[in-house]
Amino acid sequence: MAGHIISIIGGKGGVGKSQFAANLAFAFAAENRQKTLLLDFDQKASGDQNLITGIRSKKTIKELSEFSGAIDPKSINLFVGMHKAGVHYIGMPNDRTTADQVDAEGLGKFLKAVTSLYAVTIIDVGSELNELALKALEYSTMISIVVTPDLLAANQSKRLYTELATLLFPKEMIQIVMNQYQKGHPVGPEIVGRQIGKPVFGVVPRDDQTCARALSSSTPLYTFAKNSPFAQGVVDFVRKLKQKNVLASLERLKKPEGTAASKNKNDSSSSSSRAGKDPWTELKSRIHKALVEEMDMKKQDDSDPKAQIILREKTKKLVVELLGKEDTKSLLKNRDDMNRIVKEILDEALGLGPLEDMLADKTISEIMVVGPKKIYYEQAGKNKRSEITFTNDRQVLNVIERIVAPLGRRIDEKTPYVDARLADGSRVHAIIPPCALDGGTITIRKFPENRLTYKDLVNFGSMTQNMADFLRISVEAHKNMVVSGGTGSGKTTLINMLGGFIPANERIITCEDSAELDFPQDHVVRLETKPPSLEGEGAVDIRCLVKQTLRMKPDRIVVGECRGGETLDMLQAMNTGHDGSLTTVHSNTPRDCMSRLETLVQYAGAGISPKAIKEMIASAVHMVVQQSRLEDGSRKIMNITEVGGLQGEVITLQDIFVYKQEGMSKQGKIIGKFMATGFIPKFIESLEKKGYKVPRGLFKND
Repeated sequence: MAGHIISIIGGKGGVGKSQFAANLAFAFAAENRQKTLLLDFDQKASGDQNLITGIRSKKTIKELSEFSGAIDPKSINLFVGMHKAGVHYIGMPNDRTTADQVDAEGLGKFLKAVTSLYAVTIIDVGSELNELALKALEYSTMISIVVTPDLLAANQSKRLYTELATLLFPKEMIQIVMNQYQKGHPVGPEIVGRQIGKPVFGVVPRDDQTCARALSSSTPLYTFAKNSPFAQGVVDFVRKLKQKNVLASLERLKKPEGTAASKNKNDSSSSSSRAGKDPWTELKSRIHKALVEEMDMKKQDDSDPKAQIILREKTKKLVVELLGKEDTKSLLKNRDDMNRIVKEILDEALGLGPLEDMLADKTISEIMVVGPKKIYYEQAGKNKRSEITFTNDRQVLNVIERIVAPLGRRIDEKTPYVDARLADGSRVHAIIPPCALDGGTITIRKFPENRLTYKDLVNFGSMTQNMADFLRISVEAHKNMVVSGGTGSGKTTLINMLGGFIPANERIITCEDSAELDFPQDHVVRLETKPPSLEGEGAVDIRCLVKQTLRMKPDRIVVGECRGGETLDMLQAMNTGHDGSLTTVHSNTPRDCMSRLETLVQYAGAGISPKAIKEMIASAVHMVVQQSRLEDGSRKIMNITEVGGLQGEVITLQDIFVYKQEGMSKQGKIIGKFMATGFIPKFIESLEKKGYKVPRGLFKND
């Protein structure tokens, strides 16, 4: 008797379809007392099933797609990993680039034969109707759409259900499974069924704790906790299928013949993409594919520069050999063309593709990618558009994944944004669809090769020598300072410079979302936040880090940026013996900075009265240094302001140095000058009493 194939698909990421698919295979194996096959066809989340099941297949889906021999019990054993519970498993390659090379047509032959080997085959299809997914659905007896009890997931599932119907899949073969359901939840099976236009067939209860424990131990939940609500929900689904003889009745349905679904889905897009691809891109794609097949393209040791040089040379030699087998006479006309294509292939295979040249250009300070076809960069303070582009959306996503993977961070549909950093310390922010409508978006704030000192900022015209001397005195005198400014105004550069003034014998602890601060002292403890795990647990935010610093005997606490409840903890630290602390805040003027600090303290939810907050700020913060990016792209310190205290309901501020703009030159450069207001800060007198000699000439204009 022929077996059945059940494909599990999600309308969107994060609905738990991989967990459901894996446990469905184990439930079928137990209920039928027959071996069941589990296949991972999800290219986007390649490797997830390895973690869920704890099984490692002998070979991958990619190798299976390239297998030319007959499919029989003997040959299938060359590929599958086996679990004692009776589940056989073949996984997707962990490397996304390799996963994209799976030959869908090659798998068609296997799917046709596999029904004679297993009574039930479960395929984790993913959440996209790509070529591989359509090949799985073409040979399936039943398609299960997994949805969670929320209207967004239901809406995406409705879109998927409609699309499958458009591709001529019978509506009867599509069944809806509601995952993570809680009794009493306002969005129940009836509401979801109405929104999708198809009644919910099976309901699996929410069981976060058991799911998380099973996942953390890489054990199938069904074998880990057979009596748990989740496992029982999956068993009920299997028994319902058997009692109603669903699979046997669905087998008789007329499905899309041959590759009709694939043709309907791909004909228009593939013809247009073929027409739009130039020979250069085609050649690069062929070489890259051959390169993946010839060698392991995973970088072996990111921390070892020598290993990277050896890997690059080895790869370069192979690329040249592969190009020698191609007919490139019409395309590569001279040595320059040859060098260029070799470099582009190496950059894509081992580096960040088209961004490598921009990262190497020291005159470029920021790189902004908006989808595959638009790359902008900042040079001399001005934004310009680059002629360089990515080949496609996949290449942009590959670059993002290559940046975040070594840091242990992740980016997917569930969390479509990430803050990260490059090996040289450059700050990276990325956001991907569905939040980014035009494709993957990357913003790289480049880290200067050499640490900028106060002398550099004086030479750049960002401040005067007198201002630099005054700031050094303030830092050495343990004054609490807030660096205020807008996005891209140079706050991080300025706080790095101020940190350089801290005496070398003091213990400094820094807390940041993404580590950027680079102080010259030896005794520096660097702390960085941690995102949540796949189960949504274990996150460590900046507020938690600030609390930890108080137990670490800090002489100075430096918070990269205050943007939430950590502001309260920072101010309390400044008020309780940790003088000389530094932080940055987003605001446009020193007065705005005070208002912003008040607002941020309220984020902590401590219920402190507005007057008490103002008293805390006036007591904790001694100075505000306001940094701005002007119209001509230059960055200047606009104000150095002392916080005088609280008078009534108002925090008093007194400017010590200001920048006055006087006009604009014909070349578009700002004309202006730095001025001392003549006001001498209150703390100068107390310093002089302690023996410091502070030249009063600092506060006079030349």
